[in-house]
Amino acid sequence: MFNPTIFIGEAVNKMKEVVTGKAIIAVSGGVDSTVAAKIAYDALKDKSLAVYVDTGLMRLGETENVRAILDKLGINYKIIDGQDTFLSNLKGIEDPEIKRKVIGKTFIELFEVEAKKFNAEFLIQGTIAPDWIESGGGLRDTIKSHHNVGGLPEKMGIKIYEPLRDLYKDEVRKLAEFYEIPSKRQPFPGPGLAVRIMGEITREKLDLLKRATDILERGLEKEKIIPWQYFVVLLSDRSTGVHGDRRVYGNTVAIRCVDSIDGMTANFTNIPWDILASISREITNKIPEINRVVYDITDKPPATIEWE
Repeated sequence: MFNPTIFIGEAVNKMKEVVTGKAIIAVSGGVDSTVAAKIAYDALKDKSLAVYVDTGLMRLGETENVRAILDKLGINYKIIDGQDTFLSNLKGIEDPEIKRKVIGKTFIELFEVEAKKFNAEFLIQGTIAPDWIESGGGLRDTIKSHHNVGGLPEKMGIKIYEPLRDLYKDEVRKLAEFYEIPSKRQPFPGPGLAVRIMGEITREKLDLLKRATDILERGLEKEKIIPWQYFVVLLSDRSTGVHGDRRVYGNTVAIRCVDSIDGMTANFTNIPWDILASISREITNKIPEINRVVYDITDKPPATIEWE
């Protein structure tokens, strides 16, 4: 039986031994990185600095939510604006594996700059077991390169430490509950919305996806239906549609809702059709650039939870 109190005590003591000097903590706003940040602060206090990068690839209101959580936890933190850097580095890239590696490299470059300013030798990440398992290595096939594992550059000017590396999502959520960190927040990928846009990332596509995602989240939360993870994917394919009496050639989005325990396997969520229909109509009415909404009814396996 996993015991949060025992794990935290051991993790704090081990971090004090391993992490000599100062450290910065990569915080995305998700449960994993927030728990890692709290453990690091408990161990290192003022020798630690949580760094949140606004990549421009986040959901609406994400930065404000992260600020509120870190303020409540009393953690030293810094928020930096990396939107132009990430979008510039991702320009013209369509392959999902390359996207993840570019994002991982860009994160490290920005963290190295912040580490130098803070005089830190270590970078603490909220990497958990599914991240490195799916990223491959040794005899394991690469399912997808998680930006904080398979997406890291070979040479870095900073040492990586991962206090949650051997845990699964259900165990991390127990740690979050212990710390009174919102544990029911759905998982959000480190690369953000970049892996929910098929093809090249642009500001225009990000705007469409952010608005559609907000409609989905509000629609399900209004109905008190909260799957383990729920999101919208913007497809690269377009299709013919009608707005009023005019032909349009618009964007297609897919809604993905799944239930899981640890993220290693998942089943698609049976959302009532009338609720999906209402969300679909709101998306197409409020975002005229989108004229088709489909629902993903695939489990993991054979699919992964994210589309890229």
